[in-house]
Amino acid sequence: MYKINPLPPAIDLQLLKLLVQAEPAVIGHFRYTGFMCPGIRAHFQDRRVAGTAITVRMPGMDGAMVHYAVGQARPGDFIIIDRCGDMSIASLGGAVAYAARAAGVAGIIVDGLVTDLGELRQYGVPVWSRGTSAVTVKTLGLGGEFGVTVSCGGVAVNPGDAVLADENGILVMPPEDIEYSVRRALMMMADEKRTLARIDAGEKYPDIMGTTQVILDVIEKQKQVQKT
Repeated sequence: MYKINPLPPAIDLQLLKLLVQAEPAVIGHFRYTGFMCPGIRAHFQDRRVAGTAITVRMPGMDGAMVHYAVGQARPGDFIIIDRCGDMSIASLGGAVAYAARAAGVAGIIVDGLVTDLGELRQYGVPVWSRGTSAVTVKTLGLGGEFGVTVSCGGVAVNPGDAVLADENGILVMPPEDIEYSVRRALMMMADEKRTLARIDAGEKYPDIMGTTQVILDVIEKQKQVQKT
């Protein structure tokens, strides 16, 4: 059976432009939920994209729901595909990526496999997956779901969630968390640039970060304990 829900509200494109300025790995310094497992990897380098999650649950051999999702997708949407544990069949390839580009899709994340890596890179829509397969889905009419909460990379993804992804990792969060997360991440990114400048000026990294003093304080405490 198929289950189809309406598209979620699209996140404002200006908010997505703000989000894409932040690195997932920087947000990972202070946020601990919403990060997909590292088994889902980027097939593109030096690309960071953000978008609105539109979700697909796609069991087995039936690829109809992915076709449907690409047909529904708006510019800035991020297609998230839950393969229900399948690790043998590719859920999409070059033709789907080509159609996704035409629709303005920001990116595609598959908790499973894809195919046609050369074409995926040629067509330019960033794709993340657990790997590749030469065996592909068919349009069989067996069922699937669109616009439901799915599991992808160990994270529950709701339709309308914000997605930020690059080659270092994938972050999913509610849209209302974007502004705080980005502002804090941008401050940290600016701090890092100042740190690099201090290194160029001759300072030692552990001294700048306070690591040296932390270690010395612990050593001193150890000495005090040994004396007692």
